[in-house]
Amino acid sequence: MNNQIKNEILTVCEVGISYRPGVKPSERPVLCSSSDIYRLLFDNRVFSPDTIEHREFFKVLLLNRANRLLGVLHLSEGGMNETTVDVRHIMQGAILANAAGLVMCHNHPSGNCSPSKQDDFFTGQVKAACALFTIQLLDHLIITPYAYYSYIDEGRL
Repeated sequence: MNNQIKNEILTVCEVGISYRPGVKPSERPVLCSSSDIYRLLFDNRVFSPDTIEHREFFKVLLLNRANRLLGVLHLSEGGMNETTVDVRHIMQGAILANAAGLVMCHNHPSGNCSPSKQDDFFTGQVKAACALFTIQLLDHLIITPYAYYSYIDEGRL
């Protein structure tokens, strides 16, 4: 191998991983049901009451094996009818947080909690990706300020 190639190999970017939880495991909320999740989303203003009926947001809750919340991944903000999310970004966040499980959450500004065909398709894609990494897709909640739809409660996960 000549010196020019060696130098080019050494100049590639370095990737590092760090984890700074900042909260003791015993102080993290435990999420055992869809109602626990829905309450957390509003009590902690994960979804702002000022914008939840204005535009669509997509967030992911990352959990450890004991269903304690590791963190919230804010993935996208869209328009009135949709927001775009990349499955790779969900998996990247889950892997970097060392999450054992995740819950997808997004709002429907229309006030209708029923999942769309796109919601169903995307849930299937994420479930398949999670299976590759042995990360559990615990639920997918579609929320409004007044109600929610849970894929797990409806037997769809």
